[in-house]
Amino acid sequence: MVGQSLVKRLSSLGHEVVTRSHEELDLLDQDAVRRFFATERVDQVYLAAAKVGGIHANMTYPAEFIYQNLLIAANVTHQAFLANVKRLLFLGSSCIYPRLTEQPIREDALLGGQLEPTNEPYAIAKIAGIKLCESYNRQYGASHGIDYRSVMPCNLYGPGDNYHIENSHVVPALIRRFHLAKTSNAPEVLIWGTGQARREFLYVDDMAEGCTTVMGLSRSGYEQHTTPMCAHINLGMGEDQSIAELAQLVGEVVGYRGRIRFDPSRPDGAPRKLLDVSCAAALGWHPTVPLSEGLRRTYADYQKSLQPVQELAHA
Repeated sequence: MVGQSLVKRLSSLGHEVVTRSHEELDLLDQDAVRRFFATERVDQVYLAAAKVGGIHANMTYPAEFIYQNLLIAANVTHQAFLANVKRLLFLGSSCIYPRLTEQPIREDALLGGQLEPTNEPYAIAKIAGIKLCESYNRQYGASHGIDYRSVMPCNLYGPGDNYHIENSHVVPALIRRFHLAKTSNAPEVLIWGTGQARREFLYVDDMAEGCTTVMGLSRSGYEQHTTPMCAHINLGMGEDQSIAELAQLVGEVVGYRGRIRFDPSRPDGAPRKLLDVSCAAALGWHPTVPLSEGLRRTYADYQKSLQPVQELAHA
């Protein structure tokens, strides 16, 4: 989802974009990554690749989440440096911040407290990616002219998302769950947690525009808004919703009219993760797609993804 949106945005700006699927390039394989950079000679890298998932996936596969994301960040960043790539953007996640911290969350809250236990391994890998970029800049920025940056988006959603009912993030998981409930006339939809946790959601195309805005800054412009050891920039909507409010909105978009029930025996995750986006706003970036409109576009994408299956069933 993120990669597709970035390719669309970069192409619209006139860039020639080089991509590889997972089948074509295994980012866990350092030699394969080295060969890629030796062959392609790219001048900018947008590092969006990651093993991602919702709370269920993070709790089920903690070793895979920390191992794979650490390797992806280390392999790509180091091999980009060895290939003399001057510009790189690392995409993190709002889960890098302490579980209990002042809201909205400023960039300098990083490493200021304990992480949310349900996604701690993933968060640590993302923090490592940020610190890789900062450390390479500190050691090699002046001598080699590199300029590696990081952005921290809030919860992303949009067309091309993973709609797995258990391992996906909350928005695509809810879309699929409500759609299945509607088509089967299920009397209720059961959702993990109390529904009281609050989350911030950013449409993926707004995120892509934020990334190119950050990468379009001059070095001095970027350094005006960051410090050498706190060099990431938040990207978010600047407002959040409870999971109960989100579920109600998704149900309306899908057209489900049954009951919504919550299971408080299941974890909520962090109680709140609202980002302070004043830095991004000062750069001139502002998201434009409201949550209701973004959900409608995402549900339309989900329905489109079902068409081949439905046509086969009717054949």
